[in-house]
Amino acid sequence: MVVCGDDGLAHRLTAELRGVHGEQVTLVVPPDERTARTPVVGRARAASALLDRVVSAAVGRGAGTANAPVSGNGSSGGNAQRGVEERLLEAADPTEAVLAEAGVEGAAALALVYDDDETNIRAALTARRLNPRLRLVLRLYNRRLGQHIEELLDQAAALAAVSGEGAEGGVEASTTVLSDADTAAPALAAAAVAGTTKVVQTDSLLLRAVERVPSRDGRIADRGLCTLALLSANGTGPAGAGGSGDGDEEGPRLLPDDEEVRRAGGRAAVVLEDVSAAPGGPASDTAGRGMGVVPPLASLFSRRLRWSLAGLVGCVVALAVALWVVADVHPLSAFYLTLLDLFAIDNPALGEPVGRQVLQLLSGLVGLLLLPVLLAAVLEALGTFRTTSALRKPPRGLGGHVVLLGLGKIGTRVLTRLRELHVSVVCVESDPEARGLATARRLRVPVVLGDVTQEGVLEAAKIHRAHALLAVTSADTTNLEAVLYARSVRPDLRVVLRLYDDDFAAAVYRTLRAAHPQASTRSRSVSHLAAPAFAGAMLGRRVLGALSVERRVLLFASVDVAGHPELEGRTVGQAFRAGAWRVLAVERQASVPASYALRPGDRVVVAATRRGLADLG
Repeated sequence: MVVCGDDGLAHRLTAELRGVHGEQVTLVVPPDERTARTPVVGRARAASALLDRVVSAAVGRGAGTANAPVSGNGSSGGNAQRGVEERLLEAADPTEAVLAEAGVEGAAALALVYDDDETNIRAALTARRLNPRLRLVLRLYNRRLGQHIEELLDQAAALAAVSGEGAEGGVEASTTVLSDADTAAPALAAAAVAGTTKVVQTDSLLLRAVERVPSRDGRIADRGLCTLALLSANGTGPAGAGGSGDGDEEGPRLLPDDEEVRRAGGRAAVVLEDVSAAPGGPASDTAGRGMGVVPPLASLFSRRLRWSLAGLVGCVVALAVALWVVADVHPLSAFYLTLLDLFAIDNPALGEPVGRQVLQLLSGLVGLLLLPVLLAAVLEALGTFRTTSALRKPPRGLGGHVVLLGLGKIGTRVLTRLRELHVSVVCVESDPEARGLATARRLRVPVVLGDVTQEGVLEAAKIHRAHALLAVTSADTTNLEAVLYARSVRPDLRVVLRLYDDDFAAAVYRTLRAAHPQASTRSRSVSHLAAPAFAGAMLGRRVLGALSVERRVLLFASVDVAGHPELEGRTVGQAFRAGAWRVLAVERQASVPASYALRPGDRVVVAATRRGLADLG
């Protein structure tokens, strides 16, 4: 395996391939620290030491040396030193010479995870020419461009196979385009909002993982289709929380068997449910909400103006009815004469009864009141159309919303995910040219422009009335400073941090939970959430999604039954290993019983731990 990258995802992916899957890996990174962020382990150890001095009782140091070029951090830390060969190659750019030196011509898979899309595409085109049989995994933010690049590279591999260049090696060439932002955004959004779900879509059905809290008698009424995980025994947090490591017996238990579920009375659980994929369901309920060019009619006029117009309409109706009664005219004529008086059209009631003349004067007075209301309506409507392309400000009285810090790659995806879940959001962004501002305008989400570390910015985002704070900027110190300040304003505020590496995220979580035990705290590393999906794609598995369960990750993958003795010939109920994998569904079939025997031509959707997916082969 060859991994090329310039940030933490490359290091984390290398540790994943070596420690979990036992692969030989060549890592290509830039040589200059000014063009590449400090290696994951060194930054994590330094951050852990700093937090250890702040709250020494709350932070535990992980094992390993700080100067190791690559090490397995997080849950796979103990597995990364199994003696699997690793080669480190320093190069500024993945040129043809660099890729050849890295051994791409004889490699089984290549992951290009640079932060720049153009660099990844250029290297992928070169690598496909060097090795038509190569399995390519690209990190691209632009999803539409990624689809075209995937088709292009697959077509090039197919043509090479027809011409005979790909006949040797026995490795099926493929191209997979992934985005760390798309992989991590659902977990970040779900951690910020209580009760949200993780949805996994297959060819035939829609599945979602939801948290179930036991009742007073310690039982969970609805276990769904199966139990995916038992949460920590201390019950301090839901599935998105940071918490115990893999070796902690009180930590989360992934894919437990029925006996373990029965013994785990009083523990919250993550269960799997089958939901309808019909229109109006959870996947399509808000697909077009707020995205039109013309804003909704109710947004054209303020509530006060709408009430003023309604009051004037009521006055006109009352005057017309009074004229109908007093002057004894036809109702339509009464409305016509009232409107003439209202708009000051010359038709004086000379020689008419006194009642008619009084009503005419009252109609003229109402007409005078109507003029400024109509003028205000026109100006407000024009202003609304003019500001649909501008940024909205947080409305007065807003509360129960999520404050989202940062509208970069990750923040933009998280914002889209939150709006799909009907969550009210207020964004804070310091860069007026940030890529996510266009998405915020399209979704008509309020945005506060300013540095979150400056006083008054979070207050403008109504942090004191917010439900949660989600800090996903690219600077760890900015996210941490914003969370600490928000906690000083609201000690019980739910906070979620996006941090650069997993060890730092774990250390921050433990410290904040020790300092604010009554509040909900989540810390997330994007590289930790995204690395399993990239590793699965390099090994030829179709990873459908990842579910964060405390500080562990549960993967949903599509696997061919053929060639897997653990699955072939077994029933759905038998194709299960506690703590490793569980068959959830058979693709292209609406439903299958537990007694269904898996055939070589079947493709199944499995939930698996990272170790279980590696053992499944």
